[in-house]
Amino acid sequence: MNFDGEKPIYLQIAERIEDAILTEAFPEESQIPSTTEISVSYKINPATALKGVNLLVDQGIVYKRRGLGMFVMQGAKKKIMEKRKRDFYQNYVVALLEEAGKLGISRRELAAMLSEEEQEDE
Repeated sequence: MNFDGEKPIYLQIAERIEDAILTEAFPEESQIPSTTEISVSYKINPATALKGVNLLVDQGIVYKRRGLGMFVMQGAKKKIMEKRKRDFYQNYVVALLEEAGKLGISRRELAAMLSEEEQEDE
């Protein structure tokens, strides 16, 4: 958690839970920590933890079982991946293409750069 960063804490909470769903630390239909557990763990206000969890409820990622707690929705992992792919495209790919255009880098050159980077990783 980055308490000094620009991103609100409740969004960081939601992202941490999403990350755990993506890595299957919280498989679909499994229970996530309660807002009390989250608030104690990160030493934050329970209302902040609740706001992060409610964001996931609103997005159809988790749901409440009355008297039992919050659970991961069936299909949540796929939904998170689709959302993050859209965000990745908007936040990184569009900016990359705009900057490449400013620098006169063609899409073919850009593809070659990415291919070169991929080969270095192997």
